[in-house]
Amino acid sequence: MKPPRNSPTGPTTTRTKELKQERAIRSRHNILLAAGRAFAERGYQAVTMHDVAELSGMTKGAVYFHYTSKESLAVAVSAEFAGRLPALSDAVAQLALPPVASVTELLLRTAAALRDEPLMKAGARLQIERGLIDVELPLPFEDYTALIAAWLQGALTAGDLEHSTPPEPLARVLVSAFFGAQLLSWMADDRTDIIERTVEVLHAVVPCTRDPRHISPYLREAATTRGPHGHGRTAARATP
Repeated sequence: MKPPRNSPTGPTTTRTKELKQERAIRSRHNILLAAGRAFAERGYQAVTMHDVAELSGMTKGAVYFHYTSKESLAVAVSAEFAGRLPALSDAVAQLALPPVASVTELLLRTAAALRDEPLMKAGARLQIERGLIDVELPLPFEDYTALIAAWLQGALTAGDLEHSTPPEPLARVLVSAFFGAQLLSWMADDRTDIIERTVEVLHAVVPCTRDPRHISPYLREAATTRGPHGHGRTAARATP
């Protein structure tokens, strides 16, 4: 025998639970975005749970209900940052570009995300401030670097890469130079020139990225809309 519609186990109660879960997910996301904006703008030490509550438009009690401490917020924001990198990598891999173009596309999409997305900005800053945070944060760069190394190895095998440095250390140098460049871009002018700096890193570390045969869709679109030097400050486009 089916329970009546208004019974505690009926459809009405099930839908009520679903709505509560949806509200909880939205609340957690809003809190996370607020924490990301706060960490990105002020740094970990300067941010309080009260700041996050104000930015999210929620009570401090509601913030503590979802995240028990500032440390747990830092971990959650860092996890979002760490998860965004493989998402970017997967999106580029699905384009099935030649290896060198894949490397270029990934770094440029990452640069745009670091410029445009609050959680990416916050995650990058929290990585810099790891020593100030009394909790372990995810290490986001290992798989990212390994994928770039694999693409560089593919380019070497195909005869599209001539370099005295083997693919694995070359990938480590490239990723280190890129994240150093984004840091300097952030310090100089809130990453407004990060695309230009990224192109400079690519051309200096992997000179064959200058070759038009290896141009990525990002740079091709920039060149079409802004001219041959469209990778500068105004050549931005949204990442997927």
